Amino acid sequence: MARVKGGFKTRRRHKKILKLAKGYWGRRKNTFRAAVAQVRRSLMFAYIHRRQRRRNFRRLWIVRINAACRNHGMTYSEFINGLSKAGVALDRKMLADLAVSDGLAFGRLTEVARAALGRDG
Repeated sequence: MARVKGGFKTRRRHKKILKLAKGYWGRRKNTFRAAVAQVRRSLMFAYIHRRQRRRNFRRLWIVRINAACRNHGMTYSEFINGLSKAGVALDRKMLADLAVSDGLAFGRLTEVARAALGRDG
């Protein structure tokens, strides 16, 4: 049977990888073997860090909410517990935004949480 060199398909596969490796330093940008290894690694880290970014934002929101709660004489856990008992369905992203941009509205939310817990402010 005759030998087949691949030609078009191989070139297309190489070009796809080298296009992804554009901007890398040294041989990684223009040598197929080095580019494959680096692109694979880069895609793996991109996947991991897309998930870590969500975790990091949630941590940031919780820190901001906690700081605002303590200004109003509550802890974060009391505040979240009070809001859930009051039936307030705001996520942490919205609560953190209110804590930073609108302190008055956040103060009202702490009063709602305090009332749901049965405490007088």
